[in-house]
Amino acid sequence: MKPNVWRDANVLRWLAAYGASLVGDGIYFLSLGWTAAQTAGPAQVGVVMAVGAVPRALLMLGGGVVADRFGPRPVVISSDAVRCAVILALALLVAFTTPGLWVLVLVALVFGIVDALFMPAVGALPPRIAGPGQLIRVQGLRSLAERVGHTAGPPVAGLAMGLGGPAAAFGVAAALFGISLVLLVTVRISPLAGPSHPAAGAPQPAQSPWRQLRSGLGYVRRHGLIGPLVLSGALSQIGTSAPMTLGLILVCEERGWGPGGVGWIIGGMGVGAASSALVLTLVPRFPRAGTVQNLTLIIGSAGIGGLVLAPGLAVAVALAVLTGLVCGICGGLAVALIQTATDPSYLGRVSSVMAFTAVGLAPLAYPVFGFAAGLWGSRRCSSRVRR
Repeated sequence: MKPNVWRDANVLRWLAAYGASLVGDGIYFLSLGWTAAQTAGPAQVGVVMAVGAVPRALLMLGGGVVADRFGPRPVVISSDAVRCAVILALALLVAFTTPGLWVLVLVALVFGIVDALFMPAVGALPPRIAGPGQLIRVQGLRSLAERVGHTAGPPVAGLAMGLGGPAAAFGVAAALFGISLVLLVTVRISPLAGPSHPAAGAPQPAQSPWRQLRSGLGYVRRHGLIGPLVLSGALSQIGTSAPMTLGLILVCEERGWGPGGVGWIIGGMGVGAASSALVLTLVPRFPRAGTVQNLTLIIGSAGIGGLVLAPGLAVAVALAVLTGLVCGICGGLAVALIQTATDPSYLGRVSSVMAFTAVGLAPLAYPVFGFAAGLWGSRRCSSRVRR
């Protein structure tokens, strides 16, 4: 019997590796943008950042195929090794010369491609390092690591650049990727057998990658639990990404709360989400997890729509904390339910579909929301989006 996740050294090694990788990601992205801004104009900086984001979104589903075809552990280790080597090379280059824009574009392109392999593979690991009864707690720990990583990355990058410039920041990022790599090498995974593949997670060379991709998408579409949950998650991402960024900016401008109001509300969401991670980690089990997930989805949706109706900033921040809490519980339970129900041989592809909805689909809502806000106003637009 596996120990509780917070006493399981194997789970904690995976968690530390994931957290170090997230902090490294944050440092890399901020440092890349800063370095590009020193050598080019705003338009070129946008190109550099987009070059990394576009292949990551386009190749995400293919990354899931690779994870299922060769196993998530070798994919996540090899992709982390490439990221470490690329960013270390960039740190040395920036230390001794001023790289041209084409170098930054090339680095962003390679990093985006490798990220498309890393994200589905690391998402497919939890069911192989923890028992089914521990998956909710593992997702809680993962969510907590994400909050810490996303929060710590930019300040660490700023400190490193202040002390030693972009070269030092890239060096710190490379070191964190190296730590993540060493920890991932020590993580043990359990071979899982699924109903359709007796040796789940083993290489499957008999089937072409294209057929594996179609098979994975068909599996998600036909599954009675996974399909609806993935679709619900995609709609939730589309319905929350624009209102919680562009929508908040417009509302705070209209209400006179200013940029500080945006920061307080987003910070409240972050506090609530971090609290949800602790809840998921500490609560032993969730009876009727599906019902709880649906209930938190309804409450979270109402909370996001209600932000525009708050009578004052203090009420909006309090509502943001509550919304972040219930939305975090909703998302964590959804991922745990999906991974528990997934045939292990499809874990990489299912994980890639979930990641694609966040990386590839959610940004499409921004121009639509902006047009709707201009047509109806930000308050009515937020209410319509959540409906």
